[in-house]
Amino acid sequence: MDSTKTLPPVSAISSTTLSFLNDNLTNKEYHARAARLATELETQCSHLDQSLVELNRNLESKLAVYASFTDRVSGLFTHVNVKLTDLASASKSPSSLSDGGVRAKQILGEELPALAKEVARVEMVRAYAETALKLDSLVGDIEDAVSSAMSNNRRSNSTQDSEDMRLLAIKALKQAEDILTSVTKTRPQWARLVAAVDHRVDRALAMLRPQAIADHRALLSSLGWPPPLSILASSNPETRASSEVSNPLFTMRGDLKRQYCENFLALCRLQELQRQRKSRQLEGHNRELALRQPLWAIEELVNPIAVASQHHFSKWTDKPEFIFTLVYKITRDYVDSMDELLQPLVDEALLVGYSCREEWISAMVTALLTYLAKEIFPVYVDQLDEESISGVQSQARISWLHLVDLMISFDKRIKSLVEQSGILFSLQEDGNLQKISSLSVFYDRPDWLDIWAQIELADTLEKLKHDVDDERNWKMKVQKGALLFGSEDYRSPTVSSAFLQRLSSVVDRCRSLPTVSLRSRFLRLAGAPVIQKFLDCVLLRCQEAEGLTALTDEDGLLKVANCVNAAHYFESVLREWCEDVFFLEMALDQDNQLETSLSDNSRSEWPVGGSRSGIFDEEIKKLEEFRTEWVEKISVVILRGFDALSRDYVKNRRQWQEKSEENWSVSEMLVGALDYLQGKMSIIEGSLNAMDFIMVWRSFATGVDRLLFRGILMSNAKFYDGGVVRFGCDMEVLFGVFRAWCLRPEGFFPKTSEGLKLLKMGEEQLQGGVLGGERWMKQSGITHLSVAEAEKIAKNRVFMN
Repeated sequence: MDSTKTLPPVSAISSTTLSFLNDNLTNKEYHARAARLATELETQCSHLDQSLVELNRNLESKLAVYASFTDRVSGLFTHVNVKLTDLASASKSPSSLSDGGVRAKQILGEELPALAKEVARVEMVRAYAETALKLDSLVGDIEDAVSSAMSNNRRSNSTQDSEDMRLLAIKALKQAEDILTSVTKTRPQWARLVAAVDHRVDRALAMLRPQAIADHRALLSSLGWPPPLSILASSNPETRASSEVSNPLFTMRGDLKRQYCENFLALCRLQELQRQRKSRQLEGHNRELALRQPLWAIEELVNPIAVASQHHFSKWTDKPEFIFTLVYKITRDYVDSMDELLQPLVDEALLVGYSCREEWISAMVTALLTYLAKEIFPVYVDQLDEESISGVQSQARISWLHLVDLMISFDKRIKSLVEQSGILFSLQEDGNLQKISSLSVFYDRPDWLDIWAQIELADTLEKLKHDVDDERNWKMKVQKGALLFGSEDYRSPTVSSAFLQRLSSVVDRCRSLPTVSLRSRFLRLAGAPVIQKFLDCVLLRCQEAEGLTALTDEDGLLKVANCVNAAHYFESVLREWCEDVFFLEMALDQDNQLETSLSDNSRSEWPVGGSRSGIFDEEIKKLEEFRTEWVEKISVVILRGFDALSRDYVKNRRQWQEKSEENWSVSEMLVGALDYLQGKMSIIEGSLNAMDFIMVWRSFATGVDRLLFRGILMSNAKFYDGGVVRFGCDMEVLFGVFRAWCLRPEGFFPKTSEGLKLLKMGEEQLQGGVLGGERWMKQSGITHLSVAEAEKIAKNRVFMN
């Protein structure tokens, strides 16, 4: 009995020891395990003793290193003191005074700078030694804390001990990172010291992060995460309604909630430290791409959901709408807990620029993208390949378009979730819209985007085939009050509105793509060919009209005028679209790509006129060229008819030598041509839009002016007084026809008008003026005739005394 050791009084036992005894010795069964428990405690104590011995050895080595550094620094200071003493004695000795300025110059020019340099070197060595020792101590603390945390996990000890060790490691990491950041900025020459510390810290982080994530996953599993998705995916409304309140993040209480929050906070702090390290290491590089990583803690919430969801997704390959519905429901049901519970923790961890709502939505969309890219799209591509090989029409194209419709609808609903927090604008500014869009699947697979564009184009052209073949769409005009696009009435046939509606539908689907480059590529593949198809249709109709009657009949002119109206309306709408920000962004992206492709080449290879005006610049140019060509053809056709009917009038030189009659109005030989002109212009004015009609009559006026000037005034015909009066009356009637479209038609017949002006001048004025040359012509308002032409007209003027 004397050898039996008595327990100390309860008051002398620490609270930690009492808690341990209460946990392990609560009943008789536990008492039977006392011997084994004692053995385990002795083993742990021996391990701790061994660790203590190793720490003591480490401390002794560090002290030895510190002592050597101290001795070295002491020696340097002793050397400096000797130098200062020598300097002081030299300045006080009589010999130094006799040496005079020579010694002072030597001190100031050689010894003093050398002394200052030596002092600076000593200070540098001291600072380096202190920094190296401090960093070595911190890295040692980090390694010890990581090692202890890993040992506790292997021994299945309390998770609280592991968490405490992890927090100590994070704290030491923060201190070490602050010192490294300061050293990088102020002492860039210590790069080897920074690299050595980074190497050791990276090794510690390589063990710390996986263990922290593993502990976080275990904690989530104990919380009951992920929730049972079979209820969410159920088709029974009552079953789904009962699951609305089963959010484990909201139902956790007490120590479990505290433990989860601490673990979440530690993981966020560890990620922020990692971000700071990468920011320092990537200084001077494109850091934004490397630093922007998903939130680790949110990823750990989404990953088990993604794994559990694949079981349900695999049953819905033919019904992808169920997949999108389930993903949206999960995203929506748990997004509030991100704002209310987790966002304050992220803010406390000082993770700048992170929104838990955004990260949750982004991670869920990424999980959906991964499944679509691996399981859905490859199946659809194989179906399209089989269809192209066999030549048998299948549902592959319809399925593809249906899937895209589902993705566009899903993205709209996802954006509405983001808008509830008011961060959509910042997403668009930062180019992060790609993270919350299911259509981002085309970013990594542009070949799938090309397939979609081809299917979309084929579907659009198939829908337009009926509109093109219906002749009523080419004759019926788009009423001004019913214009869907543009503001002006171009008298366009309804077929142009049909093309624009289909093109607008393609543009609207393109708007859902998350990046400018994807939108630009899609529109070039699916939108530009629609415009080209429209241009081919109007060109074919014009060529048919020209081939049948050479546009000499009214039906041919009306058909061409309708096509010109349609092209002008289409062109005006495209120009209006290209002024929108949506299209301007794509034009800017094209300019940037062009600048990149030509960066290594000569600037002379840049397109003339600067940057492109829009994504449809080439198509707009083709429409404009088509319109200009056929407007010119209309003018030429009318001019040919006028020329044929006025040929006798132009060739009759004798009429200009005859006396004028009283009440003369117009020459009989010109009446038929004028009647033809009025009839054709009336038809064109009633069928062609106002802007192109202006081009027609102006072009025609230029041609008539050239015809009359060369055929009459330059034909060596002699003009007597009566002929001048006759010619003036004829021209007044001709000008009167054009007066319906302009106030001063003479300005559009410059050569003929100025020639008539010369003919009406008196003999002395005309003969004397011609001798005055170009100066007199400018003073007399003759600017469109050359001196030779004016002299010829003057010679053909015959004055009767």
